[in-house]
Amino acid sequence: MLESNVSLIRLLQLCSSALPIGGFTYSQGIEWAVEGHWVNSENDLRAWLLDLIKTNLQQLEIPVFLRMLRACEDNDELALKRWSDILLAYRETSELRLEENNRGRAMTRLLIDLEVEASIDLQSTLAKTQTAGFALAVNQWGIPVNIAAHGFAWTWLENLVISGVKLIPLGQVSGQRILRDLAKPLATAVEQGLEILDEDIGSSSPALAHASARHETQYTRLFRS
Repeated sequence: MLESNVSLIRLLQLCSSALPIGGFTYSQGIEWAVEGHWVNSENDLRAWLLDLIKTNLQQLEIPVFLRMLRACEDNDELALKRWSDILLAYRETSELRLEENNRGRAMTRLLIDLEVEASIDLQSTLAKTQTAGFALAVNQWGIPVNIAAHGFAWTWLENLVISGVKLIPLGQVSGQRILRDLAKPLATAVEQGLEILDEDIGSSSPALAHASARHETQYTRLFRS
């Protein structure tokens, strides 16, 4: 019981907004979507995120996270690098790729400072994506894959809800309603994402790509992506 409780606390640490990897500085295209009047309300933000849950999160993020975790379990750096490169290839704009690299480097520095085993030897590979570092920490801290995947998904959702609340702007209660309403779709996407075969991995989100590309030259910006 104690060991499982410690694993849960470790997961909460990884998912905390206080984790110093700069997640709060990114909106992943939402800033331009608000500027371009695509996302103007609580309902708009809920619909935007629901679409990403069913596409990007379910079809790409969760399956790739699972394979990175398996690579860590097998001490297979080549596989970890391969899946990191695949994930980067799906980042359709330069700022989304830069965000992934920046988060990866920040996560790597943190894992080294926290004395996570293997983080020093793997730092060049871990620095490519945040997901790789998350997977290594999950492996080294003995966090069960199912709850780790849900924590990973929750961190992504919470960050984007907070971004939308600031940008539209919305009240904090609106943000909480969105989190409440998307809890079941998020859990469903995680469960389905964990079952996806290699050949079915992949996602395309034209609206996200367009918003991110426009954000790169947006005149005034609060967020880095």
